[in-house]
Amino acid sequence: MLEEKNDNLTHHENEADGHVENNKNTIEEIATTADEILPVQESDVPAEDYFEIPTEEAIAKSVDSTESENQTAMDSISDSNAEESEDETRKDRHEIPMQDYDTLSLEELVEELKNLVSAEKVLAAKDHIEEIKKSFLAKYNHLVEEKKEEFIAENQDSNEDFQYHSPLKSNFDKYYTVYKDAKNAHFKSLQTNLKTNLENRLSIVEELKELINPQENIKDTLKHFNDLRERWKNAGSIPKDKYNHVWNNYHFHVENFYDYLHLDREARDLDFKYNLEQKQKIVARVEELVNEADVNKAFRELQDLHKIWKEDIGPVSREHRDEIWNKFSDLTKQMHDKREVLFENQRGTELENLAKKKEIIAQIEVFATEKVNAHSQWLAQIEKVEALRTAFFSAGKVPSEVNEETWSAFKTAVRNFNSFKNSFYKDIKKDQNDNLSKKTALVAKAKELQESIDFVTTTPIMKKIQEEWKQIGHVPRKYSDKIWKEFKDACNHYFEKLKEQKNEENGEEVAAFDGKKAYLETLREFQLVGEHKTDLDAIKLHIETWKSFGKVPFPRRHIEGKFNKILDALFEKLSLSKKDTDMMRFSNRMDNLSESNDTRKLDNEKIFIMRKIDEVQNEIFQLENNIQFFTNTRNAKKENSIVLEVRKNIAVHKESLDVWREKLKQLRNLNIE
Repeated sequence: MLEEKNDNLTHHENEADGHVENNKNTIEEIATTADEILPVQESDVPAEDYFEIPTEEAIAKSVDSTESENQTAMDSISDSNAEESEDETRKDRHEIPMQDYDTLSLEELVEELKNLVSAEKVLAAKDHIEEIKKSFLAKYNHLVEEKKEEFIAENQDSNEDFQYHSPLKSNFDKYYTVYKDAKNAHFKSLQTNLKTNLENRLSIVEELKELINPQENIKDTLKHFNDLRERWKNAGSIPKDKYNHVWNNYHFHVENFYDYLHLDREARDLDFKYNLEQKQKIVARVEELVNEADVNKAFRELQDLHKIWKEDIGPVSREHRDEIWNKFSDLTKQMHDKREVLFENQRGTELENLAKKKEIIAQIEVFATEKVNAHSQWLAQIEKVEALRTAFFSAGKVPSEVNEETWSAFKTAVRNFNSFKNSFYKDIKKDQNDNLSKKTALVAKAKELQESIDFVTTTPIMKKIQEEWKQIGHVPRKYSDKIWKEFKDACNHYFEKLKEQKNEENGEEVAAFDGKKAYLETLREFQLVGEHKTDLDAIKLHIETWKSFGKVPFPRRHIEGKFNKILDALFEKLSLSKKDTDMMRFSNRMDNLSESNDTRKLDNEKIFIMRKIDEVQNEIFQLENNIQFFTNTRNAKKENSIVLEVRKNIAVHKESLDVWREKLKQLRNLNIE
């Protein structure tokens, strides 16, 4: 912004631009005595003798004068002021700190957007909100892509369309719509006002041109001039692309009018002195700003000072114009250079962030090729990649020219990792579907048995089903909870019924114990009559009567031992064969185990008997081999007594073998597996 270049475009291309706004009182004061100070004779001095009215071509030529070496610094301020002049809400944007929104999570971005749109100066946060939008959509779209890849991997044979809904996205859209509506309403009103204001300012400039009229009374001319300045002051904002041209044009004609007045030197010098003092104050303040630690804050104030210099302070005398302007321009260049250094430092930080992000991307790319073969290992890999994702988002900004490239590389690396991960789970998907089929079959079996009242038969089957369930691996995640609930409900239903049945049986067991206890006292008085068959039938009747009482509570099963002792004593008196006695005792004991549903003891008994059968068979085989040995010797006749003894042993073992086999047969005939 080289406002000073246009101070007096008629006489010098590079003279400082000025505005006589703050000289209003001085000029008004002069106007009141203008007739006395400067008694202009309208016919004495033609206007062209002391002032040349410029053409539009001359104005354009002056505005386009050669740029100074400080042009870049001045232009950056000029452009910023032009933008703020168009929309006054832009002035407040510096009051809102600009965060590194890329480092915030989706939740934090939505919360920050909510806070900004809730503020009174929502339009001042335009840049902030657009940055939030950019960061939010980048992260959210990346998340949706990942969810879609997971959906496709898990539903390859499904016709279901992918859908993903997030309350975060809904809230973001809601708050952004509030901002967008406010922005649209503001700019719609602003565009209408800008056009009207521009027309008003151009009209004021045209009226300024017409003021240079020697035929008009100077006092009336000054009054008209002050009215025009007041109208200009209140004319409002204009389009930023017209700002500099319109302001320079206005200043040009104000300067022309100022020179046209050609007032007495004392009043003019007083006005110049006042303006010089104001500009010197600005220069002094800029000298302080050069040493300000907060460069951005100092540069914002410098922008305001440029605007005051251009819009509020009038020209100075010709001998001071170049000097004061050059000081101001040089200091502006120093401030601009300091800000450039700050930007370079920021760029250095951004380059460091870029290096960090590239390293993170490289690590994710390694994970995208590192093969693992277990679910637990993949969980560890996923956790590591999530940590790298967090580190990437926390690393800070990178240079804007590589931002899209870096973000794209990150997304590609994560996408490749997810594809690699999904290929693993695709391979185990078939196993999970097979497991689902197996568990579905177990669910159907459990539901089929859940209403059974044959608890003796069904309970072992239900327990076996539960063991089989434990041995089957994972099923697809979307079916896991549902199928487990169905299986658990069926099992719980059955075992609740079993528990109820056992509670009912407890009362019956107590009654059985009381009955057996009373019957045991009666049995103690029983005497054999001496008739073998009669006595045997009587004992068998006692056994059947005892069984008819039923099962007793487990803690009171000692009563069974007392009954068996009485039976043993009766069998001894009855003189039964050893085999018959043994079988009757065994039969009675097995019946008791059967009634108590003690499958473990029954299984142990079966194993024991089968081992005994093997032992007896081996013993018989060994004895028969011994006989073969003795019969093949030369002295076989002398060994007859030994052979006879062996044969007796064989007969005893075979009788024992028959007993064991009979026991095994009886045990297998029981209705308990």
